[in-house]
Amino acid sequence: MLEVINDFLSGKVLIVLIVGLGGYFTVRSRFVQLRHFLHMFSVFRDSLRNSSDQLSSFQALMLSLAGRVGAGNIAGVGIAVTLGGPGAVFWMWVTALVGMASSFFECTLAQAYKRCDPDGQYRGGPSFYIQHGLGKRWLGMVMAVLLLLTFGFAFNGLQSHAVTSSLNDAFGLSTTWTGVGLAALLGLVFFGGIKRIAAVADLLVPVKTLAYIAVSLYVIVLQFDQVPEMLATIVRSAFGLDPVFGGLLGSAIVMGVKRGVFANEAGLGSAPNVAAVAQVEHPVAQGVVQAFSVFLDTFVICTCTALVILLSGFYTPGFEGDGIALTQNSLANVVGEWGRVFISVALSLFVFTSILYNYYLGENSLRFLIGDNRKAVLVYRAIVLLLIFWGAIENLETVFAFADITMTLLAFVNLIALAMLFKVGLRLLRDYDAQRSAGIKVPVFDARQFADLDLDPKAWPVPNPSAASEKAQAAQPVQR
Repeated sequence: MLEVINDFLSGKVLIVLIVGLGGYFTVRSRFVQLRHFLHMFSVFRDSLRNSSDQLSSFQALMLSLAGRVGAGNIAGVGIAVTLGGPGAVFWMWVTALVGMASSFFECTLAQAYKRCDPDGQYRGGPSFYIQHGLGKRWLGMVMAVLLLLTFGFAFNGLQSHAVTSSLNDAFGLSTTWTGVGLAALLGLVFFGGIKRIAAVADLLVPVKTLAYIAVSLYVIVLQFDQVPEMLATIVRSAFGLDPVFGGLLGSAIVMGVKRGVFANEAGLGSAPNVAAVAQVEHPVAQGVVQAFSVFLDTFVICTCTALVILLSGFYTPGFEGDGIALTQNSLANVVGEWGRVFISVALSLFVFTSILYNYYLGENSLRFLIGDNRKAVLVYRAIVLLLIFWGAIENLETVFAFADITMTLLAFVNLIALAMLFKVGLRLLRDYDAQRSAGIKVPVFDARQFADLDLDPKAWPVPNPSAASEKAQAAQPVQR
C-alpha cells in the first residue's frame, strides 16, 4: 500500500508541483535565480561583517548546506542513475533550476515572517508564514507535524543507516557500535543548541564540500576527453534519444525529479527554517543566498557524483545494487581501493551534518506546536538519538517509502502556501530591486512600508532615519 501511494504522489503529484510551480515562480520573477546570481557574493561579503549575536547570512547558508549536502548527493544520485539511467541527471538539473526560484521565495518569506523568541533568537519557517501570512494556524501545525515526522524522525534514521552501512562495507565496522558512536557524538552537539550546531556546520561543511569536489574533479580531469560525450549522453537519454537508454525515459524523469528534490530540498519547506534565523538587512538578501545553495548542491556536487559514476567504466545499464555501493565502486575503479574508503569518510561527514540540520528542523517544528517547553525538547532529543541508533541496525525500506510520502505532502502544503503568498514575495523582491536600481548597495527593509502584513516588530525594528529615507526614495518608482 505504501508503495502504491508513494508511486502516485512522488511519481505524478511531486513532478507537477515542483516543476510546474517552480517554473511559474521563475517566469513571474523574471528568472530571479539568474538575475541575482552574481549579487549573492556581495551578500556573503557583507554578512562576514556581522557582529551581532544572531547568525549571519553566511552561517545560515552553511547550516542549510549541512542538510542539503547529504546522503542524497552520493546515494541518491547513485539510485537515480541506476533506475533512470544517465538521463535522470538532466532532470535533476531541471528540478534544481526551477527549484532555485522556489527556494528563493520560501526563504524570503521565512525571513519576512520570522519571530523573535524570548531569548532574543529568531525563529521562522513555513509554519510561521502559513500562520502569519495566510492566517491559518491549523495548516501551519500540519506543516510542522510533517516536518517533524520527515526530518526529525524518518530522515535521521535513513541517514544513520546510510553511513553505518557504508562504514561496514569499507572497514568492516559493526553497525551496532558505529550507531552508538554516531548517536553519542550527535548528542554532544544537540545539547548545545542552534549556535553549537551552526558552529559545527561552519567547520565541517566547507571541508566536506571542497574535499569531495576536489576528488571528483580529479577523476573528471583524468578522463576529460570523455566528458563532452558523456554530457551529450545525459541530454539524449533525458529525452529517450539514446538507443541504449531509450526505454528508461519515464524512469529518468521520475527518478531525476524525486532524487533531485531529495538532494536539494527546494520547495520542501526545510531550508526556510534555517534561513529565518539569519540577521540580514532585507528578507530578499537571504533568499538570494539560499537559491545559490540549491545551485551548489545539484549543479556542482550531484553532477560531480554523476560524472564519477558514468566515467568510471564500472556502471553498466541494468546495474543491480544500492546507490552507495555504485558510487564507492565507481571511484575505486578509477583511483584504486582508497576511493572506496574516501566515499565512506565523505558520506560520514555528509550524514553527520545532515542529521544536525534535520534535528534542528524537528526542534523548530516542535517549538511551533507546543511553545518553549524544555522537557518536551529533551524528550525529542532522546527519541532522535534512539532513532539514529535504530536506523543504524535495521532495514529501512518501509521507512524510506514512508519518508517519500511525507516529503511529497510537505512539498504539496508548502508550494500551495507559496503560491498563495506569491504576491507578497513579489512585493518584497520589487522593493529590493528598486533600492538596488537607485544605487543603494545594501537595501534596507522598512516594515512600515508593509504595515498590512503581520510582521514582528522585534524582528524588523524601524531602520535608522537615513536608511529609511533612502529606502523610501528607492521605492517610489515602484509605488507609482
